[in-house]
This record gives sequence, C-alpha cells and structure tokens, in this order.
Amino acid sequence: MEDINYLAFAIPAFFLFLYIEYAIALKLKKQHLFKYESSVSNISIGIAERLLNLFIAASFFELFNYIYQNFALFNIPNSWWVWALLILATDFVWYWYHRLGHEVNFFWAAHIVHHQSEEFNLTVSARITTFQALIRSIFWCALPLAGFHPVMVLSILVVHGAYSFFTHTQLIPRVKWLEHILVTPSIHGVHHASDEKYLDKNYGDVFVFWDKIFGTFQREEEAPKYGLTHPIKSYSFLWQHFHYYLEIAEAAKRVKGFGNKLKVVFGHPAVLDQDIRPMLERKYLQHKSKDTYRFKFKKYLNVQVLSCVIMLTYLTAFFTSLTTIDHLFVLAFIIITLINCGALMEQIRWIYYLECLRLILVFGFVFYKLQWIELILLPTLTLIILERVFTLSSVYKHYVLRYEKVKS
Repeated sequence: MEDINYLAFAIPAFFLFLYIEYAIALKLKKQHLFKYESSVSNISIGIAERLLNLFIAASFFELFNYIYQNFALFNIPNSWWVWALLILATDFVWYWYHRLGHEVNFFWAAHIVHHQSEEFNLTVSARITTFQALIRSIFWCALPLAGFHPVMVLSILVVHGAYSFFTHTQLIPRVKWLEHILVTPSIHGVHHASDEKYLDKNYGDVFVFWDKIFGTFQREEEAPKYGLTHPIKSYSFLWQHFHYYLEIAEAAKRVKGFGNKLKVVFGHPAVLDQDIRPMLERKYLQHKSKDTYRFKFKKYLNVQVLSCVIMLTYLTAFFTSLTTIDHLFVLAFIIITLINCGALMEQIRWIYYLECLRLILVFGFVFYKLQWIELILLPTLTLIILERVFTLSSVYKHYVLRYEKVKS
C-alpha cells in the first residue's frame, strides 16, 4: 500500500462531482447545460493530459528543486504567513501566464483547447492539454526561483487547481459581494465567453484584484455565450489539439521574411487571417452531405471512456510499481482509444482500422506478458484472414456502429 499514489483518488472524485452537478441540473431542469458529445470531448482531453502528466510530473519537481537549490533569490522560511504569500504569488504568476496565453499565438495554440467548448460546466475544467501544462509549469518555475520550497509550491498548486475546478459551473448562484475578492463561477464564466465585451477579461484564477489592477476585470452583465468567436467544427481529438498549430503554420507560410514569420508565431491571435481555419477544415476534416442516418454508438463510446478512466486510475495509483512496458502499453491504449472516441463522434472512415490497431496492441501485450512471443503476430494475421473471409469491416459497421434515423 505504501507504493500507492493517492492522487489517483482525485480521478473518481472528479467524476463524483460531475455526477452531482448533472443530478442537480436535472433536478433544476437545466439539462441543456450539458451536451453529450461536448462533455465526452472535454473528458477525453482531460484524460490525455492527466495521462501524459504522469510521465513528466517528476521531471518538473526535479526542475523546481534544481532552481531552488541553485538560483533561489531569497531564503523564504516555512512559516504560516508564507503560505498566504505563496497563494498570492501563485495567482499572480497564473495571471500573467494566462494573459499571455491569450495574447501570444504560440501560447494561445496550447490554451485555445480550454476555450473550444460551447458549454460551461465542470467537464470544461478538464479541458487542459499537455502542451498547456508544460507551458504553465515553466511559468511556475518563478516560484522556486523567488525562494519558495518546491514541496510548498507543489502543495499550493494542488489547492490552486482544486479551487479553479469549482469555478467551471453555472449552478452556483452569484454572491456579488464575494466577486470583490474571489474569482467566482460568474466571473470565470465571463472569461469563457465569446461576446465582444467579455473578450480578454478575468485572467485571475483565485483572486480578482489582479484583473482590477491591470485593467482586465469585467463583471457578468448579459448572459455569456460560451466558446470561441470562430467555433471549430469538429469533435476530433486530434483536430482539437492541433488545428491552431496548423493555422499558425499556414499564416507563417503566407508572409515573407523571417521577421514577419516570427510576428505571426509570437503575435496576437487577432493578426491571423480568419479564412485560414475554414480552409484547413475543408482540407483536413471529412465533410459529408447531410445524411438521414447517423451512427448509434453512445453505449459503445461510454464503455471506451470508462475503460480509459479505469486504466488511468490504476496507472496513476501504481505508476512506480509498474514496468516501462506496462507504462507504454497503457499510454498507447488510452491515446488510441481517445482518438477513436473523437473519430466515432465524427463518423470518420478509418475508425475500423483504428480498432484493429488497438486489438493488435492488446493481444500483443497479453502475449508478451505471458511470454508467448512466438504468437505476437497472430492477432494481425487473424484480422487479415477474418477480413478476407467474412468482410469483418462490414460486420463491425453493422453491429457496432449501428445506424439510427435522424429526426427531422
């Protein structure tokens, strides 16, 4: 038991709070606050970030410790008042990390994923990419550099992150006097809005006074419209992660001169030509004419998401006890499954082949663990034979991706 990472319990706790929020929404007849595809997309992105963070978290603690041991500017003691100072310093660093994340294209490419959802509920809090987590951790290096002990920094980051989780909901009533001090769901909801008057406002995560000091504070007036000013037209796991990097690359290709290309990469998002995204969507996304039928896959999709959650929880709990092969298998299985979930929601043609790849991975891993190395190619050969003899792809589409008629 001593090898268990107890942070694994945060994963089921997260889903418990999601269930509570959804149950309250149903009771209040506000189920419209949730959209199935969007919620699955939000959770999928959060699973990927938690998964990949397992492989890099230790490295950042070592980096924090190295900076603290060798470059700390002050010798800050571990006293009670230091914790109050640290939460203020943490939120101050967050403010500037967050603000630059909206004002610099290179940073916005990582942060934009958090704002893609057109709903605003607790699932949106999970919508953090590994790229964003990496950039954020670089900014956190300012804390051990100032002289805060790395253990204190990591402890306060847990508290800081836990607080921001509860600001992603529409079910907590406004307490207006509290908005003079703390970031509330209403205040943070403004930040997630695409209305012009709400753009680039409320960057703080815990306290509102940074926004008031630097002129970026805005109270909620009209009900916000959530999401991006130019919404993306896909639930694809890959597209949501990488579309803005492609937009930056296309914008940089359109200008001449190295200096101008740097201005694109590190300039404000407003400088990008707004016709780039529609052009890239036509190029990379699978567009179809409106069909009268669609895939009926919710139960199948739910099983896939649940399997990822269980595997992530297990990997988090026993990460140090498992082998590198175990780590890589779970990593590959979950990433392939999350890509598959996005492909299912998009009805993309290569879903079947992704399923085959996952089956090959699972059986290959099982045979490896059982030391049946001579059978490692058997799953691939079996799938090829089944496809040739029984047209397995057609069977898969008929029984797994069952069609249902779209109500007009």
